[in-house]
Amino acid sequence: MKKYLKRLWKALWDSTDLDEKAAAALKEAKARIAEMKKELADVKKAAKNTVAQAKDVVDAAKGKKRRGKKPNKKQNK
Repeated sequence: MKKYLKRLWKALWDSTDLDEKAAAALKEAKARIAEMKKELADVKKAAKNTVAQAKDVVDAAKGKKRRGKKPNKKQNK
């Protein structure tokens, strides 16, 4: 009886594609997480730039002269 139930369970499990769907969903989730990490890095960089520019606005409100654009180290090489 135990052998029969094991074979029945195996046959039922083989007839479903649940495990294939789960594997595909996991692969898709990993790909989306990787893309989200890239986008968050871009957002972080933009936020740093925004903070720097906001400080410049505060300095301008205090009456300080404009410093000009800082040279990019990567472009100078």
